[in-house]
Amino acid sequence: MSSSSDSPTEARQQTIRPIQSRQSTDQLPVQPEVQTARQQPPAPPQPRTPRGAGQRRTGGPAPRSLSQVLREADRMVVQGELDEYLPIPTGFDQIDRLIGGGLRRTELVLLGGAQGIGKTITALQMARNLALNEATYAFYVSYEHSEVHLLNRLICQESIDPTGLDASGGLRLKDLHNIVVSKRAREWVRKDGNIGLSQILSQHPKTAKAMATINRYADRLILMKASPAVTTLNSIREMARQISEATNGKLVLFIDYLQKVAIYPERAADENDKVTIIVEGLKDIAMTYNIPVVAIVAADREGLRSRRMHLYHLRGSSALDYECDIAILMNNKFHILSKEHVSFNPYKSESYRDWVVFTLEKNRAGRAMIDVEFRLHAQHFCFNPKGNLVEQKLIDEKIIVE
Repeated sequence: MSSSSDSPTEARQQTIRPIQSRQSTDQLPVQPEVQTARQQPPAPPQPRTPRGAGQRRTGGPAPRSLSQVLREADRMVVQGELDEYLPIPTGFDQIDRLIGGGLRRTELVLLGGAQGIGKTITALQMARNLALNEATYAFYVSYEHSEVHLLNRLICQESIDPTGLDASGGLRLKDLHNIVVSKRAREWVRKDGNIGLSQILSQHPKTAKAMATINRYADRLILMKASPAVTTLNSIREMARQISEATNGKLVLFIDYLQKVAIYPERAADENDKVTIIVEGLKDIAMTYNIPVVAIVAADREGLRSRRMHLYHLRGSSALDYECDIAILMNNKFHILSKEHVSFNPYKSESYRDWVVFTLEKNRAGRAMIDVEFRLHAQHFCFNPKGNLVEQKLIDEKIIVE
């Protein structure tokens, strides 16, 4: 390295010598770096980038005039791209009716309630109904259950007709486990080690019909066992992007449940801050990839102690209320009946324990604060999707009429 007393000519010669020596070795005509730099014209002065324009220059959203939006919408309709105008039915008839026919693209739907009320049953049944429709894929991310456990729930669900009055012939988890274990034990005694779960269930008379139905949508229902430690909001975003591209945007994302989603590299000061980051991120996923997102939300301590769950009882921040487009709260009907019904006919009131009231507490596209009810088949992990408007008087002095 030359000292500070070296002349500019000597410094330039020292810079050129290694390049000339490589030229003699590699037989490549390499121009000296100093001369190359000297021959280049000076770069024109760059204009200052306006604040906020960086996102647009890197491929992010850019402002568009209403005329541009109208031309794009016109082109989509001409080409038959009508997904923007077609709701995606959940299969729960009264919910679909109240929210305009089904789920809408870019919407975030929150499903809340106490533990054991049937939130996972509802979300998984909705995902199943969507996948059974051959035009839609469902991506179910579960922080609570493994993929095999969700499969077992679906087998139990498919073993009955949930719209029928008699579900006595259906499978419970215990029955399913006994079928698999006993059949596998008999084959082990016979030294037949090649028989697997699909073969066992497809051949058994109590599970064959369920497996035939599952095979109709098995390729369109995507399950994932998530980890609260490593399955971050960013990883969900990337998976949603990939699946959405692979399915041409015909996707609905389910999160079970919201408060367990990990965040990284973001850092949250407390749980409210964490929930804010997550719910804003899920809404951004819905908007960015033009898909509906359905997220289960757990209740806080006050909500667990209350007789009736409301939106403000969900665990986290007020961002849950602001960011969501639809909020559905689930309560056991027996627990929220007005006392006059219980005292007037206690025997009939007991039958309401098998019913769950779904309250549409927020609905940006229509009426809100409406109660509908669905009968729960808890042992078979499904609801009767044909529901009713609640006719009885509920606590909070609230009567719902058409």
